[in-house]
Amino acid sequence: MELTAGYPFWLMQDGLPFQYPKLLENASVPVAIIGGGISGALTAYYLTEAGIECMLIDGRTIGLGSTCASTSLLQYELDIPLHQLIERVGEYSAVKAYQLCGESIDLLTGIMDKIGFTEYDLRNSLFLSTRKKQLSFMEAEYMARKNAGFEVSMLSKKELRDLYGLEGEYAIRSEKGATIDAYALTHAILQYSIRKGLRVFDRSKVAAVQYRAAGIELKTDEGFVIHAGKLVNASGFEIVHFISKDIMDLYCTYALISESQTEKNLLWQDGAMIWNTEDPYLYIRLTKDNRILVGGRDERFSTKASRSLYQKKGELLQKDLKKILPQITFKPEFAWSGSFGKTKDALPYIGTYVKTLHTYYALGFGGNGITFSVIAAEIITDLILGKRNDNAKIFAFERNSK
Repeated sequence: MELTAGYPFWLMQDGLPFQYPKLLENASVPVAIIGGGISGALTAYYLTEAGIECMLIDGRTIGLGSTCASTSLLQYELDIPLHQLIERVGEYSAVKAYQLCGESIDLLTGIMDKIGFTEYDLRNSLFLSTRKKQLSFMEAEYMARKNAGFEVSMLSKKELRDLYGLEGEYAIRSEKGATIDAYALTHAILQYSIRKGLRVFDRSKVAAVQYRAAGIELKTDEGFVIHAGKLVNASGFEIVHFISKDIMDLYCTYALISESQTEKNLLWQDGAMIWNTEDPYLYIRLTKDNRILVGGRDERFSTKASRSLYQKKGELLQKDLKKILPQITFKPEFAWSGSFGKTKDALPYIGTYVKTLHTYYALGFGGNGITFSVIAAEIITDLILGKRNDNAKIFAFERNSK
């Protein structure tokens, strides 16, 4: 499955920073991890820090799935607004999911500091409405977030224009958020964990998995076999190759990034992340070198959507940007598409699945893939260690909506 097309900025910027070996012999390990993106890397980090010997394997070069195409926004907000999620899954699960995503930003910041990764910026975010009729919607969302303990404020049309140069009717400003380079971070986490004993192999596709009472047997497309006591599947949107359960719909999202504007100060106040209430929503962020990254215009996944539409979508994204930030000069440099999955309740799937023995899933679908990956890494590590984790039921395969 082709998960990206075009020229993802992070790949162009960072290149291939490290080389990883190909698996060319049989192996045995207590825990094997499928997936060399940010989800697999974080799970490997948590397991290695817990003293669990593990091996990570990926069919591609490390990071060249969806991770290199990520726009790398760290937000606690899910794809479904909190007050609507409460109606869908119940107050406890909805509020807890939002709170865990908020905590994940702090946890990930701590990990980045620990491993010496500096390519991140703490940012606030704006949830923007351009529709006068959405006042009650925005007020309901504001109160839901405030009641959940988040530091938020409501901004008026005048405040948006005066503070940010934004054209909009209302916005909820959140104080917690960050921007990163997820592709570079994936490599940084893996390099740190390799020094702690992790083994990493890429260009080694898992062609078959046998789930047996005594453990897991993985067979690569070149015929080598990995025997593992337990398996973590962090293959993301390619989970369709491993289980038949219908857990997501696959979409393409599109992104466009401007030329660097390092000669200028921040282009709007605080360099805040911006996303709006439209469906699909538009999202905007700045990079460290003052590039504007704008994304959205999602549509259902197809070969055409993945390969052919990113240039056309980029032109539309420029027009979308101009409507809400008319003062901004935007000169595009790179455009790309990336694939992502949506679940019906915007929550990830984390934990075990009844049909696959000894296997744990870290499937952070939706716009919160990175924060979901932190949650998954914590839950799965606890489960493998035999510890109780009360949050696991929120994201379980067997969960039920309200």
